[in-house]
Amino acid sequence: MARVVERGLRRTVGVPGLFATAYGNVGSSIYYALGLVAAHALGLTPLVFIFAGGLFALTAKTYAEGASMFPEAGGSSSFARHAFNEVASFFAGWALTLDYIITIAISAFFVPHYLSAFWPALHHPPGDVIGGVITIAVLAALNIRGLRESANLNIFLAVTDLLTQVMLVVLGAVLIFHPATLINQVHLGVAPSYRELIFALSISMVAYTGIETVSNMAEEARDPDEDVPRSVNYVLIAVLGIFTGISLISLMALPVTQDAGGHYSTLLGTRYVNDPVLGIVSALPLGHELQTILRYYVGVLAATILVIATNAGLIGISRLSWSLAKHRQLPAIFASVHPRYRTPWFTIAFFSVLAAILLIPGKTDFLGNLYSFGAMLSFTTAHVAIVVLRYKQPDIKRPYRVPWNVPFRGGSLPLAAVVGAIGTFVAWASVVALHKEARTVGVGWMVIGIAGYFWYRHSQGLDPKAQYTMTGPKAPEGFSELAYGSALVPIFGEDVSAGALRRAAKLVGENAVVDAVYVIEVPPQLSLEAGMQDEERRAEALLDAARLRARESKLKLRTSVIRTRNPGMALVDEARSRGSEIVYFDMAHAPQGERVFGPITSPLLRERPCRIVIETVPPGAPPAARLNGQVASRHTAPVG
Repeated sequence: MARVVERGLRRTVGVPGLFATAYGNVGSSIYYALGLVAAHALGLTPLVFIFAGGLFALTAKTYAEGASMFPEAGGSSSFARHAFNEVASFFAGWALTLDYIITIAISAFFVPHYLSAFWPALHHPPGDVIGGVITIAVLAALNIRGLRESANLNIFLAVTDLLTQVMLVVLGAVLIFHPATLINQVHLGVAPSYRELIFALSISMVAYTGIETVSNMAEEARDPDEDVPRSVNYVLIAVLGIFTGISLISLMALPVTQDAGGHYSTLLGTRYVNDPVLGIVSALPLGHELQTILRYYVGVLAATILVIATNAGLIGISRLSWSLAKHRQLPAIFASVHPRYRTPWFTIAFFSVLAAILLIPGKTDFLGNLYSFGAMLSFTTAHVAIVVLRYKQPDIKRPYRVPWNVPFRGGSLPLAAVVGAIGTFVAWASVVALHKEARTVGVGWMVIGIAGYFWYRHSQGLDPKAQYTMTGPKAPEGFSELAYGSALVPIFGEDVSAGALRRAAKLVGENAVVDAVYVIEVPPQLSLEAGMQDEERRAEALLDAARLRARESKLKLRTSVIRTRNPGMALVDEARSRGSEIVYFDMAHAPQGERVFGPITSPLLRERPCRIVIETVPPGAPPAARLNGQVASRHTAPVG
């Protein structure tokens, strides 16, 4: 008899994909942070990055513990919800939205600056501002239409970027490394002055934009307990090593100098403040032709990485806003999806406009300071939440723990989180004290957000501190635990091939159980748990039809719905978890554009979790042939 089983999420990202996602976001900041920090820190730029790296390391560890406990979108907002209440959760989440807006703005702004290696007009206003706004507008439009991320492309670019930065460090060490140069250009108290040094320290956390991806990654990790902490450690090693190496080489390539008026500066913070890595390449003694080639290469690579970082900011704020709206912290429109493209169009459009507005003045110092304002608030909240959770929920499963734990008042006190909280709070206080523009805009942003939150909760008749969740479609009666079968038939779209179900059953025997799995592909702009009620209702209707046909044919059928970003790998995981002997894939009912060796079938044939049977349709076959499921050929990929 037919049986309905529980729908579920499929997590398909392993350590390489997690590392690439995190490094692609965090590592991209070297292309703009270097100039921003060097303009104030001068010869102490490497030490400032090392200090910021220490805070980054502590914060990354905190996020690793939180994400392993609660593998869901939201980051510090999610941690605060579990540790405190909805007010604290919204406070952290609203500060985090500011970070995402700045990530979008600052990454997009530097895209044209690196493309100026080809078109010099993009290096200065209005070319750079126009180029940045166009970058945001194009990516916003693509995300509304349903731009997909490519895990393989992200891995390739992250590795290429890492190797390129290592190459620059090696070239610098071979060609221009002189330790005395580093020492002689430091005049503490003068170059830099103590005020400028504190100023640089307060802005330095812009070097680690994208750290929130650690928590968002956990939502998609194949094994969050193991994979997220490992990926975090790898990212820490790579990012801290690269930032230290690049900053050292940059000061040997473009050292601090003193002009006739006694003013100290470095070209990193003046001429090349908006494209510092191109400045390093321009200063290396490589010869004109080789230097030109390397400038073009770095320009293209940096622009590409920054476009991906901009897109990651759009995806990140989409998921965060959906999480806030899901918990009734933002109006429901922030969780609405486009009726055709099934993407969070309003969120993407709303925050893209804000990012473009912040970009228009073209003040990178202002953007960096504003990022530090929001980031330090979010990070401090995350650290404090992890400490509180050690006492509030001491028995919850913690696959990963922040290091340096000591017994204190009947619990385990994580000293790393305590130090991190103090450090990030002091950094936030420095931003507030030293940066008037960031203080004005940042405080205004938080006041408007908190006031809006209380007004919204009051207008809805909701307790500001209580947890609420938007209701979605109810599960049908009869949901039960996931069971395993021996044949698996994927279902997509708006039709079910009864013939494929029958043929799959025949291939494994008359009494075999067939698993009909409806696959909902979730766009990267949405959380894996987000909306898509229309797709779920369609899935339930189609599975009802499949169960009816199964009863008519006397098939033993189980049905389920899975949500995933990677249908191919999700089906591989399904087949393995169910112990399926055959996956029977009917091309006549596959998503539009799918082919043999397409994005869904390729992972199945590559991983081969069991025997794979792909039923294809003859070229030029009439529509009736497709609807009746006629077989032209069968491609079988045996195990092994």
